[in-house]
Amino acid sequence: MKVYKISREGLDKWIKHWTESYDVFGPVEKNENGMTDWAEVKGLDEISTAPGTTKQPIKTFYLPQPETLFTFTSRGGEPDSDVLKETLDEGRPRVLFGVRPCDARSVTLNGLAYEEDPYYMANVERTLLVGVSCREQCGTCFCRWVGGSPFGTEGLDILLIETEQNFVAEALTDRGVSLVEAGGGAREASGEDLAMVESMRQEAEQAMSAMPDTAETLRSKDLMSMYNADFWGGLSESCINCGACTFLCPTCYCFDIQDEVVRKKGRRIRYWDSCMFPLFTQHASGHNPRGQKVQRVRNRFMHKLKYFPDRFGPVSCVGCGRCIRECPVNIDIREVLRDLLGVE
Repeated sequence: MKVYKISREGLDKWIKHWTESYDVFGPVEKNENGMTDWAEVKGLDEISTAPGTTKQPIKTFYLPQPETLFTFTSRGGEPDSDVLKETLDEGRPRVLFGVRPCDARSVTLNGLAYEEDPYYMANVERTLLVGVSCREQCGTCFCRWVGGSPFGTEGLDILLIETEQNFVAEALTDRGVSLVEAGGGAREASGEDLAMVESMRQEAEQAMSAMPDTAETLRSKDLMSMYNADFWGGLSESCINCGACTFLCPTCYCFDIQDEVVRKKGRRIRYWDSCMFPLFTQHASGHNPRGQKVQRVRNRFMHKLKYFPDRFGPVSCVGCGRCIRECPVNIDIREVLRDLLGVE
């Protein structure tokens, strides 16, 4: 890791320089309420520095909605007429600027399930992540509950920490170092800068409560003994199965595949689906193993907190709080965690 110091003007020059070789995206204010979302940017002045996450997670860059897997034509046996063309193409590299540490962690977590998927991995290879640390905690943030940190570096190429007058840039990967050196104008951070950043890190973490070893504690609990617990029924009563929680969650990655054909030309697409939808587990026979709402609600939380950790290790949640913020009936995953762990 290399640590640099850069002024706001220097950071703006970085972005302008990067646009010559990369598509650069950042959080842009979308409405009068201050909600931000991802958009292509050309300079620092276009990027919102408001605390909190964007409306959409960065999984939209790794699992596009929808995603064409291949195209095909069929002309009834004419010579050289049947063509199948794979669309796997690395395309132009891109920089996501202003990524919060929780979102960056999601790329690593999803990669555990998608490590054999060439489309996902191609998007990982062509996407560089420039993160910004969180000095302010939003009311729905809980990254430290699930092993994250407001100054976390997992999945990032560069982490930016804003100080009173400048930025400290931690270049965490070789790609991150190359980005910094390509932008120019940075100087090596001093010992005083590093001490200030460490103090800010400790202050931010202390301001955010944490559940000790949440993943390990969940593994030590016999969650399957709570499979038929009464609280699942109470939790599901208010749920309307809208799927907002899964579509806005950085670590929900369920999909369906369909073929679209028009006049003997078509494409196979992968698009987002949700375990909260009644048809998600509908069999061709008509049988549905999760036909009841309580079964679907339970599955969503058990996957994140039990099934995924059993298979891969970490909890499949980064604590971004989008599902809490956007749920129309105020279901709160933090309350589910408390119930499962038996804590107040």
